[in-house]
Amino acid sequence: MKLAGLFSSPAASTPSSSLLGRLFKPALGVALSLATAAAMAAPTNMKIATVVWIGYGPFYLAESLDLFKKYNLKVSLQVFTDPALIPPAIASGAVDGGMLTYDQVVGQVAAGKAMKVVMPIDYSNGGDAIVADASIQSVKDFKGKKVGYNPLSPSDFLLSYALKINGLGEKDISPVSVTPEAVPAAMASGQLPIGVTYEPSLSQVLGQGGGKKFKVVFSSKDAPGLIADVLVFDEKVIKAKPAEITGLIKAYLDGMAYMKAKPDEAAKIIGKFMGVSAKEAKEQMSGVYNIPLAEMPKAFLPAKETTSYYASGEVIGQLLKAKGQISAIPATEATFDASLVKALVK
Repeated sequence: MKLAGLFSSPAASTPSSSLLGRLFKPALGVALSLATAAAMAAPTNMKIATVVWIGYGPFYLAESLDLFKKYNLKVSLQVFTDPALIPPAIASGAVDGGMLTYDQVVGQVAAGKAMKVVMPIDYSNGGDAIVADASIQSVKDFKGKKVGYNPLSPSDFLLSYALKINGLGEKDISPVSVTPEAVPAAMASGQLPIGVTYEPSLSQVLGQGGGKKFKVVFSSKDAPGLIADVLVFDEKVIKAKPAEITGLIKAYLDGMAYMKAKPDEAAKIIGKFMGVSAKEAKEQMSGVYNIPLAEMPKAFLPAKETTSYYASGEVIGQLLKAKGQISAIPATEATFDASLVKALVK
């Protein structure tokens, strides 16, 4: 007997079978609904690489206050001591994305990596600096002196730019490879008369000797927007997880709103993450400018100001090429994907 014949027979329409159907179908519907709800409730795990930098404060707040939960995300910030290690981690898939400086992105794209900026985070406004002892009056006095900095990093880029606009080059100094975190100790011991670093290490250097031993000779305030921090993902991840990345951006914006609404509490949380006091965190905040959502699209538009990636990218590309770090300057459009930010602004 065919099964079709069985189900099409009059017996299939008896009251008892109709009752079973009425009971079974709702039960199946409830089970499917519960399964769907459970699947939707499960948060997406994401690992985002970062370094300890005051400009990333909104992200530190988002993690500490679990602001990601609202967007069905479970985000873990992976702290790197060397920013140069973040691009390889993104490329290998060890992390989903990361916070980099724009010059790093230019270098990666020039090397053939499909890394793109999805959101401007901040630009350094004095938070990165070249510090020197009392005998050094200007950048021109660097000639023949030891200068400590981290090669292939924002410190290297800031130094290169400062030297260039003062008519000097790397050949005019005696380079010493040292991480930003090691600069305070190296300068305190007298090993280095000049060092390049960023917060919180910058404040550590300037605080030595009652604040009179070292001074800032050149900083990112002298070139606003030139050292820009950005949120970066591989192109494949952007295409695969646009909703998740959008949620990440929204949580960051919530962190910014918290900083504005509760500055004292925000300073405590950010300071704890960075290993400094709330007072120090507040002081360091003056050295960066976190870009609000309404201003973010401007970074992706052609302009003469270095707050535009077109302007800063050209300067960065020329310096990197001159130093032999890249063979060709990549097209600015190849370094970013502005679609997610533009969608949020609408």
